[in-house]
Parts: sequence; C-alpha cells; structure tokens
Amino acid sequence: MRRWGTERIVGLHHPRVNEHHLESTGLPVDNRLRLLSFNIQVGISTERYRHYLTRGWQHLLPHTGRADNLQKIGNLLGDFDLVALQEADGGSLRSGYVNQVEHLAQLGAFPYWYQQLNRNLGHLGQHSNGVLSRLRPWAIEDHPLPGPKGRGAILVRFGEGPEALVVVMMHLALGARARSMQLAYIRELIGGYKHQVLMGDMNTHASDLLQNSPLRDLGLLAPQLEATFPSWRPQRCLDHILLSPTLTLEKVEVLAHPISDHLPVAVEIRLPGSLTADALPALSPA
Repeated sequence: MRRWGTERIVGLHHPRVNEHHLESTGLPVDNRLRLLSFNIQVGISTERYRHYLTRGWQHLLPHTGRADNLQKIGNLLGDFDLVALQEADGGSLRSGYVNQVEHLAQLGAFPYWYQQLNRNLGHLGQHSNGVLSRLRPWAIEDHPLPGPKGRGAILVRFGEGPEALVVVMMHLALGARARSMQLAYIRELIGGYKHQVLMGDMNTHASDLLQNSPLRDLGLLAPQLEATFPSWRPQRCLDHILLSPTLTLEKVEVLAHPISDHLPVAVEIRLPGSLTADALPALSPA
C-alpha cells in the first residue's frame, strides 16, 4: 500500500469496470455530454459554519448518516455521463472501509471509474479524487501536482491525436502560489489538444483562472459564475467546469443540492462532429 510521503509518479492506467453496468455505456445519439463536478466532503453533510467544529469528528470516524448522504449523491449522479469527484475516501475507518468512488459508480450505474489516491493515511483516511464515466476512456493518467503534497489531477482522454477530447479533473491548492504552479503543470498537459475540459474544485474564482493564471492564453470559457461555497449560503465561486471554445455549451447550472459543503456544478455540452460515436468507436464497450 502506498503511504503518504512516498514519492508519487505519473501513472498511466486503465479504468476500473463495472461489468453489470456496461449496457449504460456510449455517447448519446444527439452527441451531447452531461458533465458534473462535485466536492463531496467524504459524504459529510455540513449546513452551518459551526458544523466544521461539531461534526469535525466525522473526518476521522464512521457516521451512520454517511450512507444516506452517499445514496443522495448517487441518485444525483445518475443523470450525468462524466463526473469529477473531489474529497472522496478510498476506503478507511471513517468511511466504514468503503471506497466511495467505487460505491458511487455502482449507485449511479457507471460502467467505468477510477480512484486517484492523493493522501494515504492508512486506516485514518484515503484522501482521493475520482472519475465516473459512461464512455470508455482511451487513456487515464494519474498526475501528482506540484506544490504541497496531497494534491492531484486525473487526465482522461477520449480519442487520439489533436482531435481527441481531453478532460482534466482536479482539486487545487488553497494558496495562490501553489495553485499557479499546479495550473502551469496542467497547462502543459493539455496544450497539444484542441478540445479541452477542466473540472473540479479550483479554490479560486473564474476571473483569476482565465485572466491571471497560466491558463490565460488558452481562450477557455467559464460558463458558470454562480457561487458554490458554502452550500448553505453560497458566497464564493470555487467549483468550475472550464471549456475550450470548440465545445458548444448547451446548459449550465449550479445544483441546489446542499449535501456537502460545496454545491455541484453541471454543464451540458455538444461535441463537434469529429468526436461523434462513429468517429470514436472505442467509446463502445470493450
């Protein structure tokens, strides 16, 4: 088992497969893709600032209400094709040794999933990001991010060559300097691709990402500017789905589901003709 403090390296991985959900795979006939990004706070329901103190023990110990919260999240995820999860637990004491990424993939009937372990605290915590997908990825890359240990990004690629769709899912640092280093790293990852999506808890506002960060030369669009944090009285827009201008925006919404301390962000896009199911036969079941 990897331990926090062990040097992490970039890894190329295959998605995990839920065989009994493969019938739900594939690109919708209208070439639309429904995306969701959600910081789930390891299944903890936070409804007031004081709950960070009074419910803080739930970050260390199991809680009977966590299963109900995960069921609510799973019900929500079922309406989407590609989901980025932040602050999931990969299976430790606090989650009842349940891999929350795998569990939500099952609840949402997703055939493909991947868990990125960023901080391995053994029985105390398995701090993770996750991806759930109805489309079979051509490749999944696991990237530890520069700066303080414990942050990572998952690069998911559909198709190959410059016409591929590349999606990067991330949970960025709180500090501006570390966040800039991380965005510079991500900028290098996606620079060779025409169709780009960045999803996750980015811990800063869209204007900072688009105007003052290493992403500023990409021409990305930030379709939602509504606040996502804290979920009970949103004041800051920290969660984003950024799109390259080659992808057509159909719908964007911050969902009023205060299950976590963040609200989920949903975007529906239409893919260009070069990314149709016919052009990407590997999106069908393996």
